[in-house]
Amino acid sequence: MDFSKSTVTGVLFCVFTIGMISCNGGAKHKDREILTEQSDINQGKVLFMQDCSACHNFHQDGIGPQLGGLTREVPVDYIRDMIINAQSVIESGNERATGLFEEYQTYMPSFAMYSEESVEQVIAYMHTKPAPESIVPEEDTLLELQNPIASEIRISDLTVNLEFVTQIPESSEEKPRTRIAKLDYIPGTDRLFISDLRGKLYELKHGYKPKVYLDFNEERSDFIPKPGLATGLGSFAFHPDFLQNGLFYTTHTEPPQSADADFSLDDSLDVTLQWVLTEWKVADPSKGKPDHEGREMLRIDMMTGVHGVQEITFDPNAREDDPEYGLLHICVGDGGSVGKGALQVAMGPAQVWGSIIRIDPLGSNSSNGQYGIPETNPFVQNDSLGGTPEIYAYGFRNPHRLTWDQDNRMLVSDIGQHRVEELNLVEPGRDYGWPRVEGTFLIRPLIDMSEVYKLPDEQWVREVTFPVAQYDHDQGNAISGGFEYTGSKVPELKGKYLFGDIVRGRLFYVELTDLKLGQQAPVYEWNVAMAGQLTDLVLLSGSTRVDLRLGRDSRGEMYLFTKADGKVYRMVAEPEM
Repeated sequence: MDFSKSTVTGVLFCVFTIGMISCNGGAKHKDREILTEQSDINQGKVLFMQDCSACHNFHQDGIGPQLGGLTREVPVDYIRDMIINAQSVIESGNERATGLFEEYQTYMPSFAMYSEESVEQVIAYMHTKPAPESIVPEEDTLLELQNPIASEIRISDLTVNLEFVTQIPESSEEKPRTRIAKLDYIPGTDRLFISDLRGKLYELKHGYKPKVYLDFNEERSDFIPKPGLATGLGSFAFHPDFLQNGLFYTTHTEPPQSADADFSLDDSLDVTLQWVLTEWKVADPSKGKPDHEGREMLRIDMMTGVHGVQEITFDPNAREDDPEYGLLHICVGDGGSVGKGALQVAMGPAQVWGSIIRIDPLGSNSSNGQYGIPETNPFVQNDSLGGTPEIYAYGFRNPHRLTWDQDNRMLVSDIGQHRVEELNLVEPGRDYGWPRVEGTFLIRPLIDMSEVYKLPDEQWVREVTFPVAQYDHDQGNAISGGFEYTGSKVPELKGKYLFGDIVRGRLFYVELTDLKLGQQAPVYEWNVAMAGQLTDLVLLSGSTRVDLRLGRDSRGEMYLFTKADGKVYRMVAEPEM
């Protein structure tokens, strides 16, 4: 559940208009309208932690506004209506609700599945949280940047034709109908796979027909795809020697305390769920399915359901004699810890949260003995720096996708908090700034994470590695990482890194020759056509929240797909009739 006032970086944007109304006052109501039994409050806390805490806390704005004191400012009937069906409230013409919809361009999902009692229990728990005291300095000389990136993204004359290739089965009767998140292939083959966050990994066989390859709902009794956003089946990656060893890897979510975590949070901090990395074995890699056991490799506690472990991948450029060959890269978000005021969780290289870690899945010199730590990892080479040996680079909020270009440069897209989306050139041991910066701007996470400022002239700023391309929320809401185009069907895409905006479905590119540390590459928008007719992804998906993702096959050809309708398209040079 999300009462969000800020960036649209996930699906659970529940009740975001409430926070805005609270800032402008509202009808008071009596305590007798709110449940006061401790058992109701306790159950409300369970529901809040499950469905709301990913985006909200009670002390400061984060992904959504802080909710402390909200029930004393907002009519309780309004809160109930927004929880049950926010879209209905927006479409009724409520001025503040429609204003926020225009700003964020998305509907909040309905929580009509909640019983009346559950709604009342959530409100009862919220009512126990008073408004926080202001911690803004009395003499605050910093000026918020209202439009941090004044220039708009340039619209190019590039139009790429799309060919519809398949429809992924619906995994829910509610929107989004699917949560398809990643498309990838088995190295050395043309076999293509796509995953749905709700638990199914499909192989696209014989004309791209999806066939279930692995179903976490059957394989893991503790598997949960809740609270949504990017939880569930996070990512998958096939070992470069899969055809010989039959090994591939997945990440998924389970409830808190499902098992002891290898990377655990302090007892004083809430744990909402755990991310688990698993190795699977296929006896017959040419055609078989994985075993029903799987080997757990590591487990990570997370404070909330956002910014988890959404990406694992191997360097496709590495060859057998390369030290990089067979090393698994794992993108670990901050788990929403910064939004809950726990900056220490993702600050610096001493913790895995907010970092990219690199392991040898076939090794065994880790603390738990389930994987190896490469000797070339930066904090193994120099352990005096106090970094966790698994870490390759750190200072990320939500590293969404990781890839390499043909010059073997690592590119990572990092989803922003409220104002800026960024693309990074990643080098070992570097600090990419979170939670002190967002893009090339200062933030103050303990005061107001929705505001950005000009960077100060301080030593720590000079030690941060800033993105090589960025855009602000005038142009989009959440970056969907992509790839360098290396195929042959659309030669005009050569030399470009293609990506887009998850929420709005806008399609962007940067020229790879423009990507240089210390500089900002210009971002361009490109268009798509179907059967030769210009269109866009909002029209194709039938949703204002597109939920765009991109993928690439073994030949370097690229695909895009949309969660809203579960459709997958291939990029082609000319309309294929």
